[in-house]
Amino acid sequence: MPRKWKRKRRPILRKPRLTEALILEWADAHHARTGQWPMRTSGRVREDLYDSWAAVDAALINGVRGLPGGDSLARLLDRERGVRNKKALPHLTERQIVTWAKEHWRVTGKWPTESAGAIAGTKGEVWGNVSAALAQGIRGLPGGDTLAQLLARQLGVRNGAALPPITEEQILAWADAYHVLNGRWPKATSGQIGDSVPESWAAVNSALEHGVRGLPGGSSLARLLAQQRGVRNIRDLPKLKVHRVLQWADAHRRRTGRWPGQLAGPIPEAPGETWTAVALALLRGTRGLPGGESLHQLLVRRRSKGKSDV
Repeated sequence: MPRKWKRKRRPILRKPRLTEALILEWADAHHARTGQWPMRTSGRVREDLYDSWAAVDAALINGVRGLPGGDSLARLLDRERGVRNKKALPHLTERQIVTWAKEHWRVTGKWPTESAGAIAGTKGEVWGNVSAALAQGIRGLPGGDTLAQLLARQLGVRNGAALPPITEEQILAWADAYHVLNGRWPKATSGQIGDSVPESWAAVNSALEHGVRGLPGGSSLARLLAQQRGVRNIRDLPKLKVHRVLQWADAHRRRTGRWPGQLAGPIPEAPGETWTAVALALLRGTRGLPGGESLHQLLVRRRSKGKSDV
């Protein structure tokens, strides 16, 4: 009988032994080349033809190829190179977070929020992650908290998400005091209300607009002052009529002997109005006027006065 031919088995290639020093050498080269530290998903180890980072990580975990085991690539880099291991983050305490917040305020003059970025002097901590840990109850924290609530509770920092209610009467009292002190009425861009009032006019205007902090909404600081103090609201000016403009012009003529021009100043018969504002409305067709006509053209057409009379 013919002898059966048997396929010759190839010898099993044993991968070379590994050491932590060798792995760290490869990791340093990877970091120098890419700007990033390797992970188990980083593919082949360019410095070695036989290895991948997944195989290196497995050897560290399982204790093969001369390694003791019970380790990982992430743990090794954390321990020896200070690379943040996201699967083994250190515990946090409220005391530590408050200390970081005080330092942030000392350096920047502002209290941190969850969008404040990296925390100086830490290994990879950012305020967003700290805020998430406070809310979710991870990394040793109890949960159900926020960074704003913690800072309000521990340091008395104003919490924008839990502001006290205000009333229109209170806003008007602040506005009256501002007017006495400055000789003008406040606007949304007027900054802080005062040293003893931890509010800004912008925040008050927003609360009036959006109906928060106990206010009904649909208003604004300008509308409130116009309604309650008669302050002219330039974004909600009253409609104009051509016959009313002509009446004001007639009064100006009787008073001064001349017809008004657009630089004639305030209109006594219409408090808050100026001839400049009226002339612009006539020209642009705003405030209910048809537009396309100057003040001079209107007076020539309706009062038959020449340029020298105007």
